[in-house]
Amino acid sequence: MTELSDSPPGTVPLHSQQPAGWKDPSSHVSRFIAVGQDVRLEVLDWGGAGRPLVLLPGGGNTAHVFDDFAPKLTSDFHVYGITRRGFGESGFAPLTSGADTFGDDVLAVLDALKLERPVLIGHSIGGQELSSVATRYPNRVAALVYLDAAYPYAFENGKGPTMKEFLDLPDYPQPPPPAEADLASFDALRQYHARVLGFMYPEGELYQQRAVTPEGHVGRTRAFPGNEALLAGTKQYVLIRVPALILVSMSGSVGRWADDTSTDPMIREQARAYTAAMTALIERQTKSIEDGVPSARVVRLPDAHHYLFLSNEAEVLREMRAFLGRLR
Repeated sequence: MTELSDSPPGTVPLHSQQPAGWKDPSSHVSRFIAVGQDVRLEVLDWGGAGRPLVLLPGGGNTAHVFDDFAPKLTSDFHVYGITRRGFGESGFAPLTSGADTFGDDVLAVLDALKLERPVLIGHSIGGQELSSVATRYPNRVAALVYLDAAYPYAFENGKGPTMKEFLDLPDYPQPPPPAEADLASFDALRQYHARVLGFMYPEGELYQQRAVTPEGHVGRTRAFPGNEALLAGTKQYVLIRVPALILVSMSGSVGRWADDTSTDPMIREQARAYTAAMTALIERQTKSIEDGVPSARVVRLPDAHHYLFLSNEAEVLREMRAFLGRLR
């Protein structure tokens, strides 16, 4: 990974903590772009030729969550990723205009990079930024791709479930925590995720999420100041006025571990109850989008995890290429 910076001399990334000897294996260049007073965002550039694509991560993640996915798109597009304020190595300051602050940050990066009408691609709560930008400034973007990201924080016209209904679901069942052996190295942690979730997070993302012990083992989970701001000042976005591809995980899946026969039967039942309730809400939300935004292409992926670009990468890439190939 190469690093560039638009920050004043002497400034350093807020959470920079790469261990000696480790090199990010992803093919991106990293730079820091100022979007407001005391707020600089880490922006990744994987290169490529063609229409610009800008990837926005979900809640709690950084742009490094796309480290394995983004290079698959560079043969036809110039691919960027933005880590939102308050996460990873990006700076943080309180929101000034609710959820639209995150959208304003995206616009500031587009301006700094001089990107004209890129495609915005958001995962999970990244859909909030997509809808914020496209609702207020539809001429600034060519299209939107929602990666399981069209929940009520991104589209709510009063005919589907509310965000409160999602937040009031039964407790999200957690997988068994990683054992000591799973924390011996970051590769071991990736293998743990493969077993319990069915996919692996990119190595660079894990280094953003976890501290590193002096021995090089996986340390504690890092606390990011942006977590409490994610759903602060949410807006009701009703209109999606640009071409949109909406990919939906219909499984409500909590991961492979919940189907393992070694899992406690009571916990398995809890996972089934959560999945059933979540899937019902997702179907109602998806139907409200189909009715409210008939121009959008909505694709249900019945067996995908919420991180569908990791669990179902081939399907997601196929749908994206087909959709983007039709853009003018």
